[in-house]
Amino acid sequence: MTLRAVKKPVLTAAVAAASALLALSACAPGGGGGDDEGKEAQPSDIETDVASMGDVTLSVWDQEVRGGQAAQIEALNAAFEKKYPNVTIERTSKSFDDLQKTVRLAITNDDPPDVVQVNNGRADMGQFVSAGLLQSLDGYADVYGWDDRYPESVRSTASYSKDGKTFGEGSLFGMPQVGEMVGLWVNKQKLADLGLEPPQTLDDFEAAMKAAKAAGELPVQLGNAEAWPAIHDFGVAMNQYVPRDDTRALGYGREGASWTSDENVQGADLFKSWVDAGYLTPDFNAVPNDTAWRNFAKGEGVFMIGGTWYQADLEAAMGDNLGFALPPVGPVGEPAVTGGTGLPFAVTDASDHADAAAAYIDFITNADAMKVIQENGGLPVVDGDAGSATGVGAEVIAAWNGVTEQDSLVPYLDWATPDMSDLLGQELQKLSAGSTDTAAFLDALEKNYTDFTGQNE
Repeated sequence: MTLRAVKKPVLTAAVAAASALLALSACAPGGGGGDDEGKEAQPSDIETDVASMGDVTLSVWDQEVRGGQAAQIEALNAAFEKKYPNVTIERTSKSFDDLQKTVRLAITNDDPPDVVQVNNGRADMGQFVSAGLLQSLDGYADVYGWDDRYPESVRSTASYSKDGKTFGEGSLFGMPQVGEMVGLWVNKQKLADLGLEPPQTLDDFEAAMKAAKAAGELPVQLGNAEAWPAIHDFGVAMNQYVPRDDTRALGYGREGASWTSDENVQGADLFKSWVDAGYLTPDFNAVPNDTAWRNFAKGEGVFMIGGTWYQADLEAAMGDNLGFALPPVGPVGEPAVTGGTGLPFAVTDASDHADAAAAYIDFITNADAMKVIQENGGLPVVDGDAGSATGVGAEVIAAWNGVTEQDSLVPYLDWATPDMSDLLGQELQKLSAGSTDTAAFLDALEKNYTDFTGQNE
């Protein structure tokens, strides 16, 4: 990425270091090629007969570490090795946060993995694409029929122009297994004790939080020590006022969008009002995310705003007492649900076994794999069957199917710029702690955004 001298983006220390690392990756052993584009296999050159490839060891890095996530990937890995005894999967599994911290180094070292799960956003996949560290999967999509298997709305979340500048269109650089959406996890018994139903509107939700607090209950469980979890609570607040198309423009980093519109001010003020009213966990910026969801599973909190990736663990602890509801619809008058896909599986540019790696990705994302994912409490990105699901899984799949049919999905706000994830998380901690106000908060986001879109032309 070439920066204009007169418009240099605001970079956190972590992102500055990552940018420096990627700039050096052109010279790193096994790395991609800086300004060079990553490899792209042509359909006529792709080998799909894995059994004839000889002995292959595939190094795979993933973040499928929670109960249901780990169970599905372990089952699929075992099935792949059984089908192809000549292939050994050398799996490295890390938590989301640990993967974020280490994957940059992993794909530029002397012995990089073949397959990695990569965050869709500009700070990760976008920078890796621009540095030539990931292979375009367009040829494999043609051979394996991925364009027919996954709708464009799904493929776009892992698509970039080959220079990494344009997000949401261009070449395919990853294939996800699961859908994701942020909604309301509900303690059904606590909600029933309050004489309430899952909220449908913003007024319903605020009345429920007020009633819970008055009854001595914690309205909304939140742990934000890592800074990113509150982005989801903030997103729900923003979606009450900001039109879907405006959120999409912001999330995909498109020039002309703005963080300082009247609707964004209303959304930020709403989030701050929830903090000030004591509706969220006390001192939530000091509470780790894992502590928070485990506390919710133990019965602390009427609601928890979070993604569908919590389903398996919460259901294991709460059983039939766990419910899931889509976020309420506010004055904007249209449903908007933050989400997209789980981290896509990508093939590194340095992989010596790209055809085997692509065959592996095809295997773990095919129709049979979707059944395994659903059986283990995951949300299949396609082919989910609410009728065959039980418990909260049926609620989640039905909600996902409705959201995708109604085109209600909006992207994660921290996808907007390469360093928006860090910046937004840090600024939200300051806003919730009272060390900044909503105007200064949004101004900081706006400056970062306009600096980036101005130099990304």
